[in-house]
Amino acid sequence: MEKSFEPRPIESKWYARWEARGDFRPTGRGEPYCILLPPPNVTGTLHMGHAFQQTVMDMLVRYHRMRGFDTLWQVGTDHAGIATQKIVENQLAAEGRTRHDLGRAPFVERVWRWKEESGSTITNQMRRLGVAADWSRERFTMDEGLSAAVRKVFVEWYRAGLIYRGNRLVNWDPALGTAVSDLEVNNVERDGHLWSIRYPVAGGDASLVVATTRPETMLGDVAVAVHPEDERYAHLVGRMLKLPLSGREIPVIADDYVDREFGTGCVKITPAHDFNDYAIGQRHGLAPISIFTLDARVNDNAPAKYRGLDRYEARKAVLADLEAAGLLVETKPHKLQVPVSQRSDAVIEPMLTDQWFLDLTSEALADGRPGGRRAITGPALEAVRSGAIQFVPENWAATYTQWLENIQDWCISRQLWWGHRIPAWYDEAGNIFVGEDEADARAHAGIAPVGALRQDEDVLDTWFSSALWPFSTLGWPLDGPVKDADGNVVADWSHDRIYLPSAVLVTGFDIIFFWVARMVMATLYFTGKVPFREVYINAIVRDAEGQKMSKSKGNTLDPLDLIDGIALEPLVEKSTRSLLIPQVREKVDKRIRKEYPDGIKAIGTDALRFTFAALASYSRTINFDIRRAEGYKAFCNKLWNAARFVLMNVQTPLPSGEGGAEAPGEGPVEAQASGTSAPSSGASRHLLPEGEGNKPVTEAERWILTRLKQTLAEVEQHFASYRFDLLAQALYEFVWNEYCDWFLELSKPALNGGDAAAAASTRHTLLVVLETVLRALHPIIPFITEEIWQSVAPRLGIDAAGGILGQPWPSADAIAADEAATAEIEWFKAVLSGIRRIRAEMNIAPGRTLPLRLAGGDAADRARAAKFAAQIAFLARTEAPQWIEPGADEPAAAAAVVGSLRVLIPLAGLIDLGAEKARLAREIARIEGEIRKCEGKLGNANFVANAPAEVVAQERQRIVDWGTQLAALREQARKLG
Repeated sequence: MEKSFEPRPIESKWYARWEARGDFRPTGRGEPYCILLPPPNVTGTLHMGHAFQQTVMDMLVRYHRMRGFDTLWQVGTDHAGIATQKIVENQLAAEGRTRHDLGRAPFVERVWRWKEESGSTITNQMRRLGVAADWSRERFTMDEGLSAAVRKVFVEWYRAGLIYRGNRLVNWDPALGTAVSDLEVNNVERDGHLWSIRYPVAGGDASLVVATTRPETMLGDVAVAVHPEDERYAHLVGRMLKLPLSGREIPVIADDYVDREFGTGCVKITPAHDFNDYAIGQRHGLAPISIFTLDARVNDNAPAKYRGLDRYEARKAVLADLEAAGLLVETKPHKLQVPVSQRSDAVIEPMLTDQWFLDLTSEALADGRPGGRRAITGPALEAVRSGAIQFVPENWAATYTQWLENIQDWCISRQLWWGHRIPAWYDEAGNIFVGEDEADARAHAGIAPVGALRQDEDVLDTWFSSALWPFSTLGWPLDGPVKDADGNVVADWSHDRIYLPSAVLVTGFDIIFFWVARMVMATLYFTGKVPFREVYINAIVRDAEGQKMSKSKGNTLDPLDLIDGIALEPLVEKSTRSLLIPQVREKVDKRIRKEYPDGIKAIGTDALRFTFAALASYSRTINFDIRRAEGYKAFCNKLWNAARFVLMNVQTPLPSGEGGAEAPGEGPVEAQASGTSAPSSGASRHLLPEGEGNKPVTEAERWILTRLKQTLAEVEQHFASYRFDLLAQALYEFVWNEYCDWFLELSKPALNGGDAAAAASTRHTLLVVLETVLRALHPIIPFITEEIWQSVAPRLGIDAAGGILGQPWPSADAIAADEAATAEIEWFKAVLSGIRRIRAEMNIAPGRTLPLRLAGGDAADRARAAKFAAQIAFLARTEAPQWIEPGADEPAAAAAVVGSLRVLIPLAGLIDLGAEKARLAREIARIEGEIRKCEGKLGNANFVANAPAEVVAQERQRIVDWGTQLAALREQARKLG
């Protein structure tokens, strides 16, 4: 091993080897375990949310693979209809052309070329993150196999009466010229105005005043609504109003939707341009009037003087005309939520258009009769209510069910050229023919088409193909193997259906509606199985201050920048930042310079992954602080240095080859010491603490093995409950505190003593525990664990050629616990800690040998003091301990308390008496605080009644223990005056 840990060369070396060896492919042995990668956009680059989510998935995949499962991490990318088309259209715009200049087929060919040239950016970045994905089975939502699945699903749902075409209100992006989903719309708070407009009552002098934030849409008003219990307007319900500027008359209607307290209590109803108004119009039988063209200009349904105006130009004209007519009553500032397209930043316009919809509430038809199958949503609801699918944390199940219980039909069509073209054809009479291709459409038609057929111009919503991801990626519906362009088999439904349902879906709460629920609906409908057994909802990553990361704010962090580091002068162009538009990149770089004036030091992939694991709690959001990541880089360094210490103290030969260079020696140290021969196979040598010739000699060994057993049990429990933060914490504390800080220290007396058996046994245990904990850490930090393991494994006779991922998961059951030894070592640690704390707080030089006195305690303390006398003197750098018998005079001394034992360092010539009194006062105050905490819990009736009995008993014992220590400290303070 190199002297210092350098992540970059290790990462580049090992991932290439793993992938080339096929380490991530299913083994074909064991119980199937599958995870589906939420397919990132083919246009995308790795961001912090991706990195966090993929770290979680990779941990689960590696953990289950080591446990013997037949693991498949099914990966792929989404064709991202809007985003991808926009990129290529922007390229054409730079050339002075549009997609219409090329025509549909040449434009789609150009998009495919772009995809082949630039569409692998994010998958290459995922490799940098270390994901154990089976890249040989990578899928793309537009590849032929998935496209065939999309066509089949569309046709079956259409023929079952669940897909229909209709004129409905949708979110319309006037810049892109397409309908968009709710997910692609952000509601942004903006400064606006609330205008009050007078609507005269026809045939009289009365009027109503209507408040609106969009006065231009009044040109499409069909009514004014008031609350049915609003006495101010009850006499006008049913009367007609003169719609200003248009000459039309519209009725006054009563509807419970109206908020009497907002504005004037009168609401203008424009069903063609507002979703709430559309619902009111449906209830009252009001025909909508659309006043905008698809590019958001006023159409011919409005008075002539406004036709052709952009909607905001029309607003100015309408307001000016209202004021001139004396009908503009009031204008006042108003904060409002404006729907903005994520893709174009254009304000969304609710628009009545002809679209394709999926009916999510009606029953499907079977042979033309209703009731052949239940509605799509019914089984999806039942799957979660019955527990067939469980959410983690479980509160997200309510979000899922509430949405499905109030679901609306899904607009599945988009007015784009890039995507799955809708498999529907029209004849000259307007009849619709649906089939997997034109011949199939004709064959299933009940009538002969009139003239030639033309295919529908629209494509399907990207989420439609994503809804099929759990089974289409496995080869459904094809009977034989699915091959890629090079002839490689990427899926085979006849075999791969064993991976359905997958084990767990890891995703964000923001797409429970748009993806999770739709996968459940589609998979149940077409396969009869749930798509996954559990849904783990990961938190959303925010910056250190809790602000949402966004390019516009300039507070984004690129995972690769953290992995590789950034030198500020000049700012290196790489990773995601190089792909940003100049204005955004300038903002991001400015923030980096401000917050990280010395640049961003490279922390490596492993440290970043450990940071994500440590943050992965059940919370809704997590705040990412780079300083915490730097702390986990220190953890990696600590692990590296500990491994070097162990290897330098265990001089055994390494076989030539991948494991490393030859090391001096004639055989394994433990074999030399015990007289046994080293095994030739690694399978039986992973953990043999109790095996013949391998029994740990020292109590320190038995203690560390007991703590290892406890840690592994905790890790398995936390994997099962998806508490990755607690999992990371348990491993961190074991490695840093117990193995590195304590066991390496506790091993030194044995390694440097005269007991050959203890030295050999200690060397073996050092290796065994290190090798075991490397396997336990591997799912979190794969690169450094592989690199160290390759040097450690051969020293235990383990064949390292297959890599650490091919090794079995370390089972807690394989380790014998020794509670007696643990109690002994915990006592020893407490004594050492007390002495070291006195030395540190009193600022005594580390090299100075201290006198040591012991007072109080019991027979067990005296026995332990005798047993560990040499180790205490060696590790604490003290004289041999001397007991002060009861009743004898005690010197003025600094004290540490271990149970009823007082550990005394005489003050004469060493310590400032006042400083020791102050230290004792602080310690007494701390223990008094601990006692108050325990008393507070036990004084809480709910805690005593509801907490497990062992927890209550533990709190009571803590009060006793703290009380003993407090009494001893107070006595010591009394003796010091």
